[in-house]
Amino acid sequence: MEVLVMGEKSITTIALKKINRGKVYQHVYRMRGVSKQQIAASLQMGISTVSQNLIILEQEGLIERNGYLESTGGRKANLLQIVSDARISIGIGILKNMFHIVAVNLYGEAIQTETFPVPYQKSDAYYTEVTDKIKQFIKKNDYDEAKILGVSIASQGIISPDGSHVTYGAIMGNTDMKLSDFADRLPYPCRLEHDSAAAAYLELWNHPELDSAAVILLNRNLGGAVITNHSVHNGVSMRSGVIEHICIHPDGPMCYCGNYGCLETYCSANALEKNSGLTVKEFFSKLRTSENVNLLQMWRNYLGNLAIAVKNFNLIIDSPIILSGYLAPYLKEEDIEYLLSQINTFNPFPIKRNLLLVGTHGQYTPAIGTALSYIAEFLNSFTMK
Repeated sequence: MEVLVMGEKSITTIALKKINRGKVYQHVYRMRGVSKQQIAASLQMGISTVSQNLIILEQEGLIERNGYLESTGGRKANLLQIVSDARISIGIGILKNMFHIVAVNLYGEAIQTETFPVPYQKSDAYYTEVTDKIKQFIKKNDYDEAKILGVSIASQGIISPDGSHVTYGAIMGNTDMKLSDFADRLPYPCRLEHDSAAAAYLELWNHPELDSAAVILLNRNLGGAVITNHSVHNGVSMRSGVIEHICIHPDGPMCYCGNYGCLETYCSANALEKNSGLTVKEFFSKLRTSENVNLLQMWRNYLGNLAIAVKNFNLIIDSPIILSGYLAPYLKEEDIEYLLSQINTFNPFPIKRNLLLVGTHGQYTPAIGTALSYIAEFLNSFTMK
């Protein structure tokens, strides 16, 4: 086998071909639309080498020709793009009274979503129903099983360090729910994630420039996550970022954890619905279209308590704060400005507007986020080792 010498390292021709293939694919992926000539110029690679790798990648169904670039005088060059659904990851977001299914493509985009109103039960019947619906979802959308990278499940509850089971599941009553409860019923690789960590994965994907951040998940139940060194910080017992159990009013409402006055009882979507007697959709519809003083005050109280969460979180980790999850798409700029004013009242370290970010994927955030782990693994397989 021919061996080429590169600096102080030697590399086989087979390995070099693999490296070049990876470089070409990654470049097409990043550019989203590029010509063969542009690839050769950007990668400083011979046009014949680029052509050979494009042929291989096209035969593998990973890239495609999709139209032409504007002519600069000669023949129009083919526009090359990756096949974004050449591989698909399935994400599941399990809640107490429902679960979400999403299909995510190689750009991390949710290309199909579906919600099933199936309450959680610790039973074989439940796990069978969920996994059957996953199979039906894949079949209904005509996804080739060979394209499925895996099924990743985001659940409320603290997950064990090895990802094998739930160690604390007071919300859903799913303590000791096992990954194998799902994996044994599915013909795909599977993994289990905490929903807050999954939300952080999505926000990190959407904000790759961030090295550190604090994520507040405004879901039906409040959650939080910490991002450091461009990755989710789990902690010794997988409990980093669980701000929902920070007590802000010792004489406040009882939390599902058994304590009183936790942020969960003030800043979760469930708390907003309980206090208003309205669904989230009804609450915001009436808030935005009427001059109901009571609803406005209720919303300002909510934002005031959320400000406490943001202020305390920012004192622990000096970084951007990302408001993510179910309620995030309902936030308007006027809400953010009011929230910011509450955060910075009597705050020795005021937060600037550009450090307060808002997620856009709503209730599907954990399901999309957890699916990204398989997408990232696939893309990393093209990275030069």
